[in-house]
Amino acid sequence: MTSRFRVIAALAPLLLLTACAPKQLVRNQGDAASLSQQAAREQQLANADHWVLQGRLAVSDGKEGVPGSDFTWTQNGASYELIFRAPVSGKSYRLSGGPDGAELDGVDGGPQRGADAEALMRRALHWEVPLDELRAWVLGLRAHGAQADLSFGDDRLPSVLQQDGWTVSYLAWDTTRQPPLPLKVFAEKPPYKVRLAIQSWSLQ
Repeated sequence: MTSRFRVIAALAPLLLLTACAPKQLVRNQGDAASLSQQAAREQQLANADHWVLQGRLAVSDGKEGVPGSDFTWTQNGASYELIFRAPVSGKSYRLSGGPDGAELDGVDGGPQRGADAEALMRRALHWEVPLDELRAWVLGLRAHGAQADLSFGDDRLPSVLQQDGWTVSYLAWDTTRQPPLPLKVFAEKPPYKVRLAIQSWSLQ
């Protein structure tokens, strides 16, 4: 087994988490109440940059994949740390960085560094993960920059977000929190997929 395959097998699982199988989403065009509620959520979360989320992550390039990895994502202002734990080998991988670049630990050959996390993952793991946008999407927000189109569920929370060529589906929300936060976030830009099943949020 090549080192490239071992890394992909451990870190880039097939995006079909059995417990998170997609359901039929309600896709209502935003009425005044839905858009007003979303605007209020985005205002409340606009400065949210200190949080920890834990759950399961799976990614796919349309070719390779194994069951998803446990992961922890810590955001501390402009700095971040993502720790992945491969379910079969138990080996851990750590992606960390900030404005000055990114570092990936745990891969064969020692730590690898790059100017930004997306480019580093693309080079080292052959992933296509929109990490900058995902930082907003995991909060249920539109990322800055590209035009975004939103559809809403019957609960007036985002159901589908289309932005920068990606389709982001929200399959579950934690409505016990105010404002509500996503629990299942599936992003797809064929052939690439990223799926997150969030088990816990700690938002400061």
